[in-house]
Amino acid sequence: DQHGSRFIQQKLETANSDEKERLFREIQPNAIQLMTDVFGNYVIQKFFEHGDQNQKKILANKMKGRVLDLSLQMYGCRVVQKALEHILNDQQASLVRELEKDVLRCVKDQNGNHVIQKAIERCDAKDISFVFQAFTGQIQHLSVHTYGCRVIQRCLENCEDLTRKAILAELHDCMPTLIGDSFGNYVAQHVVEYGFVLDRQRVLELVLKGLEGYSKHKFASNVVEKCLTHSAETWKHDVIDVIVRNNQREGESMLLGLIRDNYGNYVIQKLLDLLSQQDFDCFTDVLQPELAKAKRTGCGKQVAAIEKRMQRPYDQNLLAHPTAFGSRTVSQNTTPPPPPLTADQRSLQTSSVGSVNGDALEGAASSRKGSIEHVVPTVYEG
Repeated sequence: DQHGSRFIQQKLETANSDEKERLFREIQPNAIQLMTDVFGNYVIQKFFEHGDQNQKKILANKMKGRVLDLSLQMYGCRVVQKALEHILNDQQASLVRELEKDVLRCVKDQNGNHVIQKAIERCDAKDISFVFQAFTGQIQHLSVHTYGCRVIQRCLENCEDLTRKAILAELHDCMPTLIGDSFGNYVAQHVVEYGFVLDRQRVLELVLKGLEGYSKHKFASNVVEKCLTHSAETWKHDVIDVIVRNNQREGESMLLGLIRDNYGNYVIQKLLDLLSQQDFDCFTDVLQPELAKAKRTGCGKQVAAIEKRMQRPYDQNLLAHPTAFGSRTVSQNTTPPPPPLTADQRSLQTSSVGSVNGDALEGAASSRKGSIEHVVPTVYEG
């Protein structure tokens, strides 16, 4: 009963030990049934939160032999997660060991994946080593899976260094595919945010090579924005350099194309949010005439959003901005930038964005492809 369940939950939060024990004796015979009940599961969860160690142990013991079934059930999976949050380490190990032969089944299940995520977050690495063994050779497949991508993200956040390095090694082999995938792009973003310095560098180099095409892609543009957020000023400066160099080409400039594009304009907005004041001033000088062109082609909404980002209060602590990107003046608190990269230091070629995996989100628009500028990789510190 919904109201009865809520009443019991509220009472458990403030009940004394005797009151909790009386209630526990009432529910104990039907604990398994309550774990899978739409309302009863919340009462069991509350006992894992507010019960004593003996009560938690009794409930955990009742789950033995049923962990897989509970993990795959809509309400039972919530109880398993709550148990992993509040029981002792040896009890955690005992429960998760029941999933050893069904790790991939759980990962791909709409309910079971949450249990695997919680195990990765809460259990000692030695107790869930079988989970990572099951992932070996499966990282790409899981990264583009509706639920698997979530589990790989938890691995990147929580795993020990050796395990993370093994996962990252497999991810780099398929990174172009992940960047353009409806689910894989989230994993690629996590590599940028949680990977080691060299892992981040590899993604930054890949994104810079394909900057225009990725920026215009529904899913890859998310990765571009994440790179802007988690990169040093030197990489953002190189992004501007690529855009400016392609502003003089025949036909539509790269910058105008990004302004007009449904996804590219968000990349421009993010860039404006994150640039240093000096680069911001220089970039807006280049941006203004392209915005005027975009207005004349019926892109008022995109232009308005970008112009809003351009209303940044000027930082009085910075010296007067330079007249070109290659000759920046820096404040005393700013690390001097590296020498500018000129066009003769970079080779240009054309390719296309990796195709989006067929597991696209329901109703997703078709992926858009654009030309990609190839730039000789530079080492960036994130």
